[in-house]
Amino acid sequence: MWSVCRLVPLLLLLLVMGCQPAQQAKEYQLQGKTMGTYYVVKFYSEQQPDLTALQQELDTELELINDLMSTYRPESELMRFNRQQSTEPVTLTPQTAKVIAEAIRIGQQSGGILDVTVGPVVELWGFGAQGRITHAPEQAQLDAIRAYVGIDKIALEGQVLRKLEPRVAIDLSTIAKGYGVDRLAEILLAHGYQSFMVDIGGDMRVGTAKPSGPWKIAIERPVSSERSVQRILALQSMALATSGDYRNYFEEDGIRYSHLIDPRSGKPIQHKTVSSTVLHPDAIVADAYATTLNVLPADEAIAFANQHQLAAILIVKTETGFEERYSDAFTPFLN
Repeated sequence: MWSVCRLVPLLLLLLVMGCQPAQQAKEYQLQGKTMGTYYVVKFYSEQQPDLTALQQELDTELELINDLMSTYRPESELMRFNRQQSTEPVTLTPQTAKVIAEAIRIGQQSGGILDVTVGPVVELWGFGAQGRITHAPEQAQLDAIRAYVGIDKIALEGQVLRKLEPRVAIDLSTIAKGYGVDRLAEILLAHGYQSFMVDIGGDMRVGTAKPSGPWKIAIERPVSSERSVQRILALQSMALATSGDYRNYFEEDGIRYSHLIDPRSGKPIQHKTVSSTVLHPDAIVADAYATTLNVLPADEAIAFANQHQLAAILIVKTETGFEERYSDAFTPFLN
């Protein structure tokens, strides 16, 4: 048994250690380019991280996602599948299969509003990898392509994907960026960084609060002439994605053609919703639903969001400016 004289110095040592202030967490930032846009990662750590090694890990993961899912890389896994003009089954990597499975789930849930096979129609309208056009396509061209477009023309079982129509092609641009955000967040969490922010081209996910409080995330005001803020949200442990039609469009004969295609018509949306933002714990889900809600007219979008308990805010253009519309699940985030 320890004597009292031995215990006293030990207790004094513990008291001194207990009185020392905890080391203050410091913010670190990494950034780069990916998926045709930028990425920014911020995180807090009490210890000095190896930023070079972490940056390499993040870049390697993003390169892998591009090699698997990019429509701008001819030899990506996705593009090799798209070039296969047959109904023979193809075994995908787990990453690509996961993203396509989520796209199919939300596509079916939305009645085909989210449609990752609509890429050929997007290309026809000049908003894809093949480049811009300045005039609307002929209806006959549109009808010919729509014959092999539809979420019902692909089938996924586990990691095995099959075309039910040999000419169908998949474009994951409405969901892959969100998946990339999640993967970077998972890498940070694996390293023990709980307080973080990941931003890939406006799709974001944040971890626990910063030392100073929740992360402040801005929703952009949907105007093409300048960068300004519509609303600021205080978030933690949440992802955010915004879909908008106010920057990517062309005009012909006084008609504005958005890059957002309504799969029901095969034509750009014509309603007054200019942006939709969705909050969800997973960025892949927020990304897909943000596009879904932006394609739907505002009343349909809010009804869909309420039906599926989605936290969503729409910005709708009116004769006097912009109007915000919220789903029921979004009201706790208003401040």
